[in-house]
This record gives sequence, C-alpha cells and structure tokens, in this order.
Amino acid sequence: MSNARLQKLVITCLALSIALFAGTASAKVASPKKTVAVADFENKSGFSGEWNMGQGMADMLTDSLMQSGQFAVLERQALDAVLAEQNLAASGRAATQGGAKMGDIKRAQILIQGAVTEFQECTSGGGQGINVYGLSLGSNSSEAHVAVIIRLIDSTTSQVLASQRVEGKAAAGGVTVGAGYGGVGFNTSGFKKTPVGKACQIAIDNAVQFISQEAAKLSWRGRIIKVDDNGTVYLNTGSQGGVQSGMIFAIVRPGEQLVDPETGMNLGGEEKSVGTLKVNDVQEKFSKGTFTGEKPQAGDVVKETA
Repeated sequence: MSNARLQKLVITCLALSIALFAGTASAKVASPKKTVAVADFENKSGFSGEWNMGQGMADMLTDSLMQSGQFAVLERQALDAVLAEQNLAASGRAATQGGAKMGDIKRAQILIQGAVTEFQECTSGGGQGINVYGLSLGSNSSEAHVAVIIRLIDSTTSQVLASQRVEGKAAAGGVTVGAGYGGVGFNTSGFKKTPVGKACQIAIDNAVQFISQEAAKLSWRGRIIKVDDNGTVYLNTGSQGGVQSGMIFAIVRPGEQLVDPETGMNLGGEEKSVGTLKVNDVQEKFSKGTFTGEKPQAGDVVKETA
C-alpha cells in the first residue's frame, strides 16, 4: 500500500471516529435532578463539646450537595419554621393571600441520614511553648480523624437504599497559634482552617461522591399537578430540578400501596402505565407539556423512560 493511500485511510478512520464520538455525546440525554433532603446527623462519636455536631455536619452536607449542582436540595433544617407558617395560615388568624398553604412542602425522593462515629484530634508537642496575651505559641503537630456513616433512604417506603462509611483525615504541623476551639463556631471560617475542620470537609466530600454514585442508579420521579381543559399537563418540577424542554417521560398511575402488617413499612405497589409526557415549556418551579395515551390525572407519577 502506497503512503498516499495509507494516509487517506488514516484520515478516513479518524473522521469516522470523531463522528461516532460526536453522535454518542449528542445522544446522551440529560436527566432531571433527584430531590434530596438531609436530616440532622446523630453524634455517636462520644464527643461532647460545645458544638451542635449533628446540625453542623448536616449543614455542611447540604451546602456541598447544593454546590455540586447535581441535586435539588430541600431545606429540611428550616422545616419547623415552614410548618409553623402553614399552621398560622390555616388557623385563619392571618391573611391567607400569598401565604403558605398546607401541602406546599415538596417531598424528597431520597432522605439522607448520617451518624458521626469518630471525631477526634490528636496533638503532639515539640516543646513547652510560650503564652502571649492568652494565645499559645508552640511547635505542635496535630492530626484529625472524622468518620461518618451515610444512609440513603427511600422517602416513600422507608427502605434503606444504600449505606457507606466515609472518612476524613487531615494533619497540621510546624509552629501553631491557637487558643483551643472555645468560641470557634462549627463550620465557620476559623473552624475550617483547623485540622478537624478540614477532616470534616474531606469526609463530607467523600459522602457527596458516594451519594452521587448511588443516586445515579435510581430513576427520577415527578408528579403531575393538573391537566387543563386543553390537555396541557403541568409537572411539579422545572428548571430548578433540571427539567429541559424536549424531555419525554413515562406516565404511570400508582395503585394500592402494600403495607407490611408486622412492621407497618410501605412496600410499594403496582403501577398502571398511562402514556408519555413531552415537555415543551419549562418554568423555574414547574413545567408544561403534552401527553400521548390515556389522559393523565393530578397525582400521576412521571419517570424517566428506559
């Protein structure tokens, strides 16, 4: 084979490879964001300092999940305030126009629970050190270790979907200046600079990675809000939840829920296939589209097609 023919063959193969890669990339359809909520962590580490560790770790995880851009994160830390506002509106003691309504709290598909099992910092001194104006100056080195058990729970059935132990370790050495952790709030800028603060963040980052991997295995689910007289279908998720125009979802109607008589656990139920929904108008918090098949109803479930 001549050099010219060989060169032409290589160029042709390269062009085909590029076209195949481009076709594969364009065929990959984006998926809506899973809706998650983070509960306060349990403190099983034995640490009994001044920090509210359970709330602090939950805040760190909530912030990291939001920063990842992969999830629609519900603010469960402010749930009590939201419920109080809804109860006030329902009581008739406040103007109802524009107020919070009962049932307006969106349900999370996945509830994330955590338990801190290890939370410690070991410090070794390299000299007695001196004290200047209440601050200690010395050549100490310290190493912090944090371990957390993360559980993903199906909010409908209460089934544990996945569980994993994640860790974080961080060390600091050389000349250190400190006054202990008294007065340093959990998850503040001062706390984040300490070895234990860095270890907490590493553990949280590892937790986000685990959550992302497990959530990717689950099919996204949404709900139909209503269907108007023109046949327009309203979906309870919009651009905030990652829904895009052109997306097509399967519509199913939940049947009778099966409950274990011994444990009271919801075991799920059968679903009837209704048709499909194609999104053509996306707002911030909801979407609109058209359906094929049987006319859907408010409360029907939409999910990703296979």
